[in-house]
Amino acid sequence: MAFLSVPNVKIHGLSVCVPSTVEENNNLKLFQGEDAAKFMASTGVERRRIAGDNVTTSDLCYYAAEKLIADLGWNKEEIDCLIFVTQTPDYILPATSCILQHRLGLSEECYSMDISLGCSGWIYGLSTIGALIQNGNMKKGLLLTGDTVLKSCSVEDKSTWPLFGDAGTCTAIEYHEGDKGFQFHMATDGSGYEAIIIPEGGYRNPYSVNSLKEECIEEDIIRNSLNIALNGMDVFSFGINKAPETIHKLADKFDIDMGKIDYFVFHQANLFMNEKIRKKLKLPVEKVLYSLKDFGNTSSATIPLTMVTQCREALNHNRNRLIACGFGVGLSWGSVYFETDNLIISDLIEV
Repeated sequence: MAFLSVPNVKIHGLSVCVPSTVEENNNLKLFQGEDAAKFMASTGVERRRIAGDNVTTSDLCYYAAEKLIADLGWNKEEIDCLIFVTQTPDYILPATSCILQHRLGLSEECYSMDISLGCSGWIYGLSTIGALIQNGNMKKGLLLTGDTVLKSCSVEDKSTWPLFGDAGTCTAIEYHEGDKGFQFHMATDGSGYEAIIIPEGGYRNPYSVNSLKEECIEEDIIRNSLNIALNGMDVFSFGINKAPETIHKLADKFDIDMGKIDYFVFHQANLFMNEKIRKKLKLPVEKVLYSLKDFGNTSSATIPLTMVTQCREALNHNRNRLIACGFGVGLSWGSVYFETDNLIISDLIEV
C-alpha cells in the first residue's frame, strides 16, 4: 500500500500567478440558448484565465516563485531543490526545471527535476520534495506546479474548453526538525490512461500531417489528435469513487480525526463531481473550498490556487489542519494530511 509519512518538513509559503486575460463562459459561441447557464450550474465554472501565445506554464511559475522568495526573504543560494510539475513543459527536452533553476538564479548545487502529472501533481510533488528535505541534508525547496491546459484544448470542444483554465503556483517547503510533516496515500490505475489523453504528438503516436485534421466527435465537440480528449463519464465514475476512498484510507492509516480538519481542499474537477465527493464523505459545506467559479480546472495548480484565493486570511494568521486530495489524468490520485502555522501567502499575481 502506498502510504508515506514524511516528518521534519513544513510548508512555509504559497503563491499563485494567473494570466490577466479572463474569458467568461457566458459569452462563448459554443453555447446556444440556455446551454451556458446549464453548464455553469453543473460545473461551477463561470470564467477562466487564458495564457497568451507567448506565456508558458514556466513563466507563470517563475513569477509565482520570484514573488514568494521575496516575501519569504529567502536567500536564493540557500534553495537546495526545485520540483516542477506540469504536463505543458517548455520543450519535449530539456527538462523545464533546469531552465527555471537558471532563470530564477538558483545555485548550480540545486537538485532540479520535472514530474509529468496533472490533477494529482501537487500531491505527488509535495511527497517528492518532502522526501528530499526530511533528513535535513537539504533545507529549503520550491515546488512549482501548474499548466497552460488551454493551449491543448480545442475552442470547439464544449467538454474541455469551458472547463479548464491556466495557472502556475509556488509552494515553499522547509526542513523543520521535530515537525509532524506530511502523511500521504497515493495510488495509480494506468488501465484508465485513455480517459484523459492527447492521442498524438508523443513517441507512441508521433506528429503527422493528419494530426491537425479536425474530427466532429459529437455535437459541439470538434477536435484534432493534438487536442485533449476527455471521457467525462469515465472520469466522473473514477473521481467519485477514488477520491473518497483515498481520504478514508489516509484517515484510517494515520488515525486522523476527520472532525478536527479545518479545511478539505480537493482538486477542482467540476462542481457536480466535487459535491458528490463531499457528500460521500459527509463533510460540512463550510469546510470544503472551491475556486472553480473564477478559475476553472487548473490541473496541478488547483489545490494551492484554492488555498491562496479561498482561505488566505485563515492560513496567514492561524494554525490549521488540512486534507488535500488530487485525482485525474493517469489515472492517478492521492491525498495528504498536513498542518500549517501562519503561512506566508503572497498576493495573487496577474501577468
